[in-house]
Amino acid sequence: MPSLSRRRAAGGLIRPRTIAGQLGRILAVSLVLVLVLLGLTMATQASAYRRSGETVDAVALALLAQDLVHQAQRERGLSNGLLGGDERLGQPVTDQRAETDAALRVLAEAVATRPPGATALDAALSQLAGLPGLRARIDTRTITRQAAFQFYSDSVDAVNRAALGLDQARDPAIRHGLQALYALGDAKEFTARERGFLNGVFAAGAFAEGEYLQFLDIRAARAAAFAQFDRDATAAQRDRIDAVRTGASAALAARAENIAIASMAGPLTHPVDPATWWSQMTEVIDEQRTVQQAVGADIRARADDLRRAALLTLAAFALAALLAVAAEVVLVIASVRAIVRPLAGLAGEADDVASRRLPTAIAAWRDADTAPPAPAPVRTPAGAGVEIDAVARALDRVQTTAFDLASEQALVRRNTTESLANLARRNQNLVRRQLSLISEFEREEMDPKALSNLFELDHLATRMRRNAESLLVLVGEASPRRWAEPIALTDVIRAGLSEVDDYRRVALRRVDDVAIAGAVVSELAHALAELIENGLAFSPPDLEVEIYGRKVAGGYLLAVVDHGVGMGAEQLAEANARLRGEQDFIVASTRYLGHYVVGRLAGRLGIDVELTTSPVSGIVARLLLPPSVLAEENVSRPVESGGERIISDGGTDAGSSRRSGVGAQRELNGAVVSGRADSAAPSRVNGSAVDATPPATNGLAGPGPSDTDARATVRSGPMPAAAQGDSPYAQFVSGATPSRREPQVRESADPGDGVVRHVGPRAAATVERTRNGLVKRGKRVKTPETSHSRSASELNRPPVVERTPEQTRGLLTAFRTGHDRAGEARGEHRPRTEELR
Repeated sequence: MPSLSRRRAAGGLIRPRTIAGQLGRILAVSLVLVLVLLGLTMATQASAYRRSGETVDAVALALLAQDLVHQAQRERGLSNGLLGGDERLGQPVTDQRAETDAALRVLAEAVATRPPGATALDAALSQLAGLPGLRARIDTRTITRQAAFQFYSDSVDAVNRAALGLDQARDPAIRHGLQALYALGDAKEFTARERGFLNGVFAAGAFAEGEYLQFLDIRAARAAAFAQFDRDATAAQRDRIDAVRTGASAALAARAENIAIASMAGPLTHPVDPATWWSQMTEVIDEQRTVQQAVGADIRARADDLRRAALLTLAAFALAALLAVAAEVVLVIASVRAIVRPLAGLAGEADDVASRRLPTAIAAWRDADTAPPAPAPVRTPAGAGVEIDAVARALDRVQTTAFDLASEQALVRRNTTESLANLARRNQNLVRRQLSLISEFEREEMDPKALSNLFELDHLATRMRRNAESLLVLVGEASPRRWAEPIALTDVIRAGLSEVDDYRRVALRRVDDVAIAGAVVSELAHALAELIENGLAFSPPDLEVEIYGRKVAGGYLLAVVDHGVGMGAEQLAEANARLRGEQDFIVASTRYLGHYVVGRLAGRLGIDVELTTSPVSGIVARLLLPPSVLAEENVSRPVESGGERIISDGGTDAGSSRRSGVGAQRELNGAVVSGRADSAAPSRVNGSAVDATPPATNGLAGPGPSDTDARATVRSGPMPAAAQGDSPYAQFVSGATPSRREPQVRESADPGDGVVRHVGPRAAATVERTRNGLVKRGKRVKTPETSHSRSASELNRPPVVERTPEQTRGLLTAFRTGHDRAGEARGEHRPRTEELR
């Protein structure tokens, strides 16, 4: 037994059963071998090797840049002499330009490989892009000598400011060598600048205004650059530059320079041949260039030595690191087999729980009437350690808890949905009974004011029915109201209008009539009511919400246009996502329930619904009806099951219409619809009512009624200023600017009640009246006429009578005056407009 315990303890040290033990074994070896050997020494040597290589590349790039500087300096001097009047320099200038372009191409190709320091040269190369334009101006003599000289000098300074390699230099010798290289470059630049500057002065024979001071500045800058070079250069490098400065060419050039110094008054004290001056200074600059290349070679040699040393050190430590890595690989492989395989099996179990077991159990809860069995427990992978076994048990507990919670949520969701559907059905039945009772009251009521109130109540009940049907839509139930025969689209739109607030602000512009399949009429009217009420809620009270419709390839396009505040791009995207049914209404804000209602209805019918920004202002709701929603042109007008008849287009009495007070009948698109003198009271057609209460919805109208067996009185007056007939959206919908026709209206008076009626080309329907002069409603009995389909000619109805603003103002003034007189006759004191002011 003791030996067995010792063997187990030894086995535990060699092959730990816990993840902590296995990681401790790996970390111990890694810390001793990898981190110490490879992490410290190799990182340092690799960095030194990399910096040495970058220094070599930067120095090579710097020498290429100095080649360009050298050629640009020569071109600058020759061009300055040419502008000074020495025409002998024409051909040398042309030849030098080719040399400069060649050096520029070589440098650009080197920069394109992006070596260290390439970014610093990008600005200089972009500045040299203006070189062709400068040359053209030099050839045409349209630039001054000073301006051309300044352009070349600025370009050279931009290259010299790059200071390539200084950022990578860590070795003191390399750093001092680079500083000496750039100091010598500056000295060479000012020497070349003096050569070019005095070349123009000698060619002109005098200093121009301000040029003498510029000459002195160049000399001072050259002296400062040589002083900087002496501080950073080695002794050998200083000896080389001293030999250049005291050479024969430098002595000859100094004589001409002294003449320039003595000519501070302007004209030269002695004439100097520009060509001789140029050749002497060119020899001096070429010798300085030779010294500069030697300094660069010294820097590259030092960088190469450092790189070789770093490479040898790196190779030595790399060998030791490889041995450490080999040992680590063996240990890692053993650890992987002990950890990764069990974890992979456990991960597969977790994926199966998340992707198959829990969804299957939740679906079973949702679809089955009895509780489904619990999912299988999570299995522990074979060969798993203690920690992995504990994780497997914890995951199994998580699965059990998640199943319990998901089961409760699924049960709550199902019960909630069933409760909502049940409540919606009850509410719908109560509203239906309420509408029937209100209809009975309306038939028996003779007081105009009470009848008007009943119509208001009727309209509110109709909207309540839409609320109930919206609940049914949200929980996935279908509406019980179905039509057997096709219905004209204009009647479907009117049915939707009868279920919205402030319907008088809705205007049908151009709507190509088409037949809608009876099975989808109720749901299409419901969706239209939601979209129309949304437009009414977010548009100013003095602007109309417009409806357009036309046939398009592959269906029928409906557009509901408002002129309100509009929506942002993010809000539009979220709203369209809800309309496409991509979100769940249960976890959404209640202010957007109307979006989900429309989305559910559109999904059932296959309608594409999209909210877009109007070309003028506001929002456009576009509905693309598929061919499956459309029916043949042989359509019927809707009639409620109660048998209420409709006033026919031909002027015959297809049923008695109701109105809330003494009003007038207007022919709207060929159909006579009851109007009202009291604009606050609703007008009911086919058992549905609309009112004038301002909308109070937020967002797309929330769950609301959907009464498809109704047609509301629709106002088709002049378009607002923001949406006239020539608006882009009207042209988009209609394809052309709709022309207005003169209304064919005549007035007739009924001797029975003295009410003036506007009658269209057809004779008004003969109706029975009560003793108070109101239209008497007949029994709601189905008649053979109501089931007959309308002819195609009845669908092409004439345009709506449009009133001018003056006519509307006169009509309202007359109505207000009559209303005030009626109140005074009954002894009621009502303040007039003047008193209210």
